[in-house]
Amino acid sequence: MLEKLMITAPAKVNLSLRITGRRDDGYHELESLVAFASCGDTLELAKASATRLTVVGSSVVSADETNLIIRALRSLEAHTGKPLVTDIRLHKNLPVAGGLGGGSADAAAVLNGLTRLFELDVSEVQCAGLARALGADVPACLAPGPGWMTGTGTDIARLDSLPAADIILVNPRIALPTNTVFAALNCHTKPPAQPSPQPDVGEFEDLCDFVTGRGNDLTTPAIEAVPEIAACLVSLLDSGAACVGMSGSGASCFGLARVGDGQEVARAYRKKRENDWCVASRLIGAGDAEITQLYQ
Repeated sequence: MLEKLMITAPAKVNLSLRITGRRDDGYHELESLVAFASCGDTLELAKASATRLTVVGSSVVSADETNLIIRALRSLEAHTGKPLVTDIRLHKNLPVAGGLGGGSADAAAVLNGLTRLFELDVSEVQCAGLARALGADVPACLAPGPGWMTGTGTDIARLDSLPAADIILVNPRIALPTNTVFAALNCHTKPPAQPSPQPDVGEFEDLCDFVTGRGNDLTTPAIEAVPEIAACLVSLLDSGAACVGMSGSGASCFGLARVGDGQEVARAYRKKRENDWCVASRLIGAGDAEITQLYQ
């Protein structure tokens, strides 16, 4: 029987993001090609005599009951009717409010990790329901892998393939709250878009063409709030990335490169913007062995 567990919460990257409409309740409908990078936050879970969350690497992430990690634990306790007393240590490696789904990925990792640690009888459907109640991005993070996201972000169609690629993630070290960007988006009126078919991106060139052609509808309002985002995108291209984009609502950006070229792109980028957060990683593909290595 396990007494402790270490789990990685991979960075979620919106390789494309299209806003297709706004519902009466204020939520936006969207379409997004979602992928995950092999880097992310790390969580240590251990059975204990008292539940506690410790955050390492960030002074702005709360460690109280408002944190999605604790909320995920409480939701599992309520669902199973069992006390899940756990000492949780979060190593915060991803930028906070950076558009990489860090908080959502952490919550999903806790749902998965506690289910395994305490050998809970929770089905995938039940876990997905708990994830959906925690936040729109959490369901996608339950099974890190490429997907086509629709609805408000809670509807995920898994993709069978994604070409192997390195991904360079950067952030100007400026937090950008999602509500700030969406509030600015409302000033950019556009007619509702028609639903799109799932993308066919089996080859690296196809993926780059799709990323460049589809783009991210939140880029313009995000740049209005944080102009440094534009400089990040230009610097990634100048550093050798094959294609670039902004993830989520920003301010994190990404560049894609062929396998083996990512570190060189990252080195060139750091010379241009030495104060930025910059990590070279790789995309997690469908059925990737990387997924099975998230738990240690």
